[in-house]
Amino acid sequence: MSLGIRVSGRIGRPVAEVFDAVVNPKKLSSYFTTIGGASAPLVQGTTVTWWKDAAVEVVELVPESRIVLSWDGGTAEDKATYKTMVEMNFKPLEDGGTLVTIAETGWREDDAGRRGTYLNCEGWTQMLCCMKAFVEYGINLREGMFLSEMKGEPASAPDA
Repeated sequence: MSLGIRVSGRIGRPVAEVFDAVVNPKKLSSYFTTIGGASAPLVQGTTVTWWKDAAVEVVELVPESRIVLSWDGGTAEDKATYKTMVEMNFKPLEDGGTLVTIAETGWREDDAGRRGTYLNCEGWTQMLCCMKAFVEYGINLREGMFLSEMKGEPASAPDA
């Protein structure tokens, strides 16, 4: 068994607009991958770079519905990285909004895996909040949030 997380939130815009805010590198770089940006659009079968050096493999992409990514999300006890899977689902709501659900799975059941799970749960929750503010109001909530980013460096995990 492996550890995993799931977060979700409502974005008050149509699914096409919300989905585009993730696959479009200019938009994603405006509220989430702000330092180093996103290198290219998300296209199934490609690998893009987020935050200067995070390789993100696009495993599956169903327009306006689902994105599955694989990346070095986990770190083992010996500090070696391993892949986790990120699944994003976009569900149109009757009120015209979109329910976004993000799940990440594949962490090992050890102290480092539990720590990674908690940190990424925090990160995906922040991503949803930042996406909501950006898509609905054009506001970048991430600006000035992380001390490392204020120095021009991607956000990093705090020391335990």
